[in-house]
Amino acid sequence: MPTEVTTHEQFEQEALSAEETAALAKAKQERTGITDTGNFSIREIIAVLARSIGEFKKASIWTPVLVFIETTFEVLIPFRTADLVDTLRSGADVAAIMNSGAVLALMALCSLAAGAAAGLTCAHASTGFARNLRRDMFYNIQTFSFATIDSFSSSSLVTRLTTDITNVQLAYMMIIRMAIRAPFMLIFSFIAALVMGGWMALIFAAMMPLLGVALYALITRVIPIFKRVFKQYDALNESAEENLAGIRVVKSFVNENFERQKFDRASKDLQAGFTKAERIIALNSPFMNFAVYVVFVAILYAGSYLIISTQGSALGVGQLSSLITYGFMMLMSLMMLSFVLAMIIIAEEGARRICEVLLARPTITNPEIARTEVSDGSIDFNGVGFSYAGPKGREALSGVDLHIKSGEVIGIIGGTGSAKSTLVQLIPRLYDVTSGSVSVGGHDVREYDLDTLRGAVGMVLQKNVLFSGTIAENLRWGNTQATDAELVEAAKLAQADSFVQTFPDAYETHIEQGGTNVSGGQKQRLCIARALLKKPKVLILDDSTSAVDTKTDSLIREGLRTFLPETTKIIIAQRTSSVEDADRILVIDNGRVNAIGTHEELLKENKIYREVYFSQNRQQTDEAHETEQEASLHE
Repeated sequence: MPTEVTTHEQFEQEALSAEETAALAKAKQERTGITDTGNFSIREIIAVLARSIGEFKKASIWTPVLVFIETTFEVLIPFRTADLVDTLRSGADVAAIMNSGAVLALMALCSLAAGAAAGLTCAHASTGFARNLRRDMFYNIQTFSFATIDSFSSSSLVTRLTTDITNVQLAYMMIIRMAIRAPFMLIFSFIAALVMGGWMALIFAAMMPLLGVALYALITRVIPIFKRVFKQYDALNESAEENLAGIRVVKSFVNENFERQKFDRASKDLQAGFTKAERIIALNSPFMNFAVYVVFVAILYAGSYLIISTQGSALGVGQLSSLITYGFMMLMSLMMLSFVLAMIIIAEEGARRICEVLLARPTITNPEIARTEVSDGSIDFNGVGFSYAGPKGREALSGVDLHIKSGEVIGIIGGTGSAKSTLVQLIPRLYDVTSGSVSVGGHDVREYDLDTLRGAVGMVLQKNVLFSGTIAENLRWGNTQATDAELVEAAKLAQADSFVQTFPDAYETHIEQGGTNVSGGQKQRLCIARALLKKPKVLILDDSTSAVDTKTDSLIREGLRTFLPETTKIIIAQRTSSVEDADRILVIDNGRVNAIGTHEELLKENKIYREVYFSQNRQQTDEAHETEQEASLHE
């Protein structure tokens, strides 16, 4: 379970020295580009988040100003009310009462207007801040290299973009309004109570340290719980996302009950965490109410005694009434502060997780002086080694030396996990080599501008992805300026036009999210057409015809030979028939180049290729063998 893993990791980290922990954090940052915000202070977190306030700074500044005005009038109203009560007791005339009432009404209207304006500016600032925060996070995610993306789960990123930002938005709203209002109200009310009631105001002051200690105790107990809760949020989202993405598999294996149980476990873990935290935070309200009632009883007792014993000379009824009001204001201000602190506690861990995304930097960047043109599609691997875990990790590729001429067709065959996809992902620099170098067009890929390099390399990935939109819109990902005729041409070459034309809306047919309304083979052919529209210098097909029949596969390869003849084509396949007519075939075994040659050469000389070929063509081989035997008998 996520909680157990986290606890184990924390235990291991605590066992390390400070120097070792720092070294591990630095190594992780170099490998993934992710900054560990665990040791960041609140001030550093705020500094990172504040960059996203942007154009909402004015609204953020105006809110506390308006709150200050609102609070000032609210504090002055009881002062004026006390005067009015004393005026009534002394037998004032109607004109004096009307004047006092008019002043009170004006003060109340000013307070109301300032409060309403503060509410509007606060809403504008907090929602705008949240919008900018989502935008900045999403934009930064688009810059991530694969190594950085691999370190975040998609469910975790979704939680950070939604739940975490919502919590931070609520905390920000409370900070610029309630966190400003509460201290102002507390200080002004205490000063007014001191002026109005003298030593009796000290009763309120005596209660403050006790409330402060109680709040501190609650905070220290709740923070660790919320840190665990947000990881449980990720687990819940991951369970839901995985189920929805693989719903067809779930139903085909009749595994709905298992998925329900898995989701229930994640949901119950999250509920248990939140329940525990909420129980602790819930203690805040009754404790505050108890303090309020104790103080009110003390003020009423002392004030009533003083009024009766001095016949109102030391303290008047109006003063006592205002004193109680100020006491209520002070204690309500403390309750506001406690709610703000509770929200900040909830938002703090989310803020750290948001900062991890905002501060993450791609591990692959453009050089200072970048090449902006790829001359041809020649590719050279020189002593290439690669590890996903960095220089000290286990190598997925080792000692790869390979030289491909521009326009050559290269087939790649290898077992599952032999690093075929890893090899080709180094060409457009989706990952950087750990050792050695990869060159395209005679220059190291690290010398190129990334957009230039990737624009010259067309990739049809092993996992085909179509986006929600029309077929034409999906194809134009390859070339936004492509004409309708070019779309049709590319689709014909990819053997996609025939089925597209069967749809009522043809190329304007809407594709559902993930391409769920087309088959696997249709999706593959549309992805190939999309890559062809780029007219790249290098075209990589990563097992991208596995879902089509052999005849269609053959037609696609024939189309590739005639279209873009100068383009280097690399075809990764599980079927030997898909690479038989390649200029050369590369056999990869456990991350190393086992052999390279033509189909005929490998069939004669390479054991791995021969085994794959005969296992896939056993029926044809057996039939040929039987034909030979029959011929020999007739002879």
